[in-house]
Order: sequence, then structure tokens, then C-alpha cells
Amino acid sequence: MIQAAKRLDIIEEYYFSSKLREVRQLASEGKPIINMGIGSPDLHPSQSVIDAVKLAMDDENAHQYQSYQGLPELRKSMADFYVNNYNVALNPNTEILPLMGSKEGIMHISLAFLNEGDEVLIPNPGYPTYTSVTNLVGAVPVYYDLKENTNWEPDFEALEKLDLSKVKIMWIGYPHMPTGARGSLGLFEKLVAFAKKHEILLINDNPYSFVLNDKPMSLLQVEGAKEVALELNSLSKTFNMAGWRVGMVLGNAEAIDAILKVKSNMDSGMFFGIQKGAIAALNSDKSWFDSMNVIYKKRRILTEQLAEKLGCKVYKEGVGLFVWAKLPEGIASAEKFIDQILQEKYIFITPGTIFGSNGEGYIRFALCVKEEKVQEAIDRF
Repeated sequence: MIQAAKRLDIIEEYYFSSKLREVRQLASEGKPIINMGIGSPDLHPSQSVIDAVKLAMDDENAHQYQSYQGLPELRKSMADFYVNNYNVALNPNTEILPLMGSKEGIMHISLAFLNEGDEVLIPNPGYPTYTSVTNLVGAVPVYYDLKENTNWEPDFEALEKLDLSKVKIMWIGYPHMPTGARGSLGLFEKLVAFAKKHEILLINDNPYSFVLNDKPMSLLQVEGAKEVALELNSLSKTFNMAGWRVGMVLGNAEAIDAILKVKSNMDSGMFFGIQKGAIAALNSDKSWFDSMNVIYKKRRILTEQLAEKLGCKVYKEGVGLFVWAKLPEGIASAEKFIDQILQEKYIFITPGTIFGSNGEGYIRFALCVKEEKVQEAIDRF
């Protein structure tokens, strides 16, 4: 057989890709699985979004190739969304690029800016894709610690002690995944100043702003941020459109242009109907966020009860789509802990270790399970 490329030697299959096979196997055997591991919203988009897609099917341009930059009205809706919700003004023609999900943006950005041997600052714990994409493009991950005693925020003194001469990109993500730490504008100001000082491209991954969070923020609110920063955002969690694959990258116009050079060689534009649905979603008013958060609040209360039933200490300050909890004293391995629960109680929870070494001793619950199922999980204990 033809051998796979050497780059695959330094990455592993995405955790959820492999673990969910085990979960599906148990389900196929008739086991009553409750999946609290993956952050895939089970709620539906609004009816206006569904109607917009249906209507788009009859448009004479619906089934043709679409622009790599998306419909002008989609970019305009993204710009309006940022003005209305973050008070950030963006040029829809030069500072916004729609993406087929923000996850692809991580690859596009890395391909656009990283040469082999360049270094990338990656949060520990943080989204595993930052590491895998960095490795795939031949760059070098350099991890910076996030810890509970600093509210899951970077230690700037420790960062300044690093050799930053080869660092090209720094990934951040607030509200933070997996912990739910909010971050703050003060933190964003420090990060922008740090990026300017060391000539680093700073990227905020921001898909959780509106879930159980009364103060949505954008990195681009910081004065001068566009000089060194980009932001990724997504409709997946905000509007229950994870499978639609709609995201965006926003910020520095020259950086956006570089990313477009990569993107235009990798796809042929987003489906017309999905773009029309995205426009409808982005035009939602505050009542949409409020209605979703009523549901997520009830789920969070029950999920915290489940975590506490397991003897865990919940990170109460967290926002977003997950509950982050510290394991009981004496539990050495998060993975063994959740595997035991999966095999004995048929409940799948995510071990903190998949997000980095600082995730050891923690587990993460997704709020993508109906209240009655969370109650059933509690009852199993």
C-alpha cells in the first residue's frame, strides 16, 4: 500500500471522531447512551432561517457556483451583526470573509501565514485543532498555560520569558473553550499590546459569545486591534446551525486578502441557500438569544447537579455551551473516570485531557442534551 504522508505521523485522529465510534457501538448494542460530550446543538434554527432557505431554492442563481467571498448581502449582514452586538465597525468588502465553518478558518489562516519552523502560541487547555493544524503545516506548537488560579487567563510575565523570536501566530478564545472563562476587555487590551510588541498575529476564536453570556465581547473592540488581530466567529452555536457550516473571519484587511488566496484554491463557494439562511439568522433580534438562554440556563442548573453528584466542583463563573468541573480529590485520570461512567452508566462526558495537560483533573459536559435526559443521567447515580 502507498504510505501516508509523514505529516500524519505527528497528528492523531480527532478525539471525537474515534471516541464517538465507541459510543455508537454501545448504542447499536442497545445501550441507553446519553451523550453529554460533544457541543453539537440539538435545538433547531429559527423558522425564519428555514423559510429563507426554502425560498432560496427557487432563485435562478441558487444552484450555481458561488463567490469565494460570499454574497455581498451576507457580508453586509455580518458587518451589521458586529455593529449591533459588539459595536465594532467593519468594511464588508475588505474586512470580512465568510467561511464554511470557522474550523476551516484555522487551517486557512495557518496556511496563509505559517512557514515550516514558525512557532505558534497555543492555549493549554484549548481547542485541539490549533495543535493539529499547526503540526499539519509544519509549524511548531508552543503552549502557554491557562490555570484556574488565574481564572484561565494568560500569565503575561511567563509569556514574556519565552523566546518569542519565531512566534508568528497566537491563538486565544474567549469565552474560553473548554472552561467557559469569560475574559474581559482589559485582557483583550493586554493581548493586543503583547501582539504589537512582538509582531504576532493574534486570533480570537469567538463562537460562544451569546450562550449564557450577558456581556458579549469581541477582540476587535480594542482600539488598534485590526493592526495585528483577526477574529473567527460562527453561526453553529449561536443559531443552532452547526451542520450548516457557516463561519467568518474578520479584521485586518491585508490578512483577510491573504486568507482569501488560500480559500479560493480550496472550495468553490458556499451554497446559495445556506447563505440566505445565514442572512436571516444574523438579522435575528435579542429575543432569539433570550429564548435560547432560557433553555440553556435550565440545562446548566441540572448539569451542575449531575457534576456535583459525581463529587466534582463546578467552575461556576463559566459561560458558553459547556460546564467545566474539577474531579474529586484522589481521582488520578480524567479519561479513566469518564470511561468507567460510559461503561457502567452509559453516559459520555469529555475528559479535560483532550484539551491539553492542564485539563487533567477536569471533565466537560455539553449543554446539548434535553432536560429530561440530564435528569435521567442524574437518576442513574
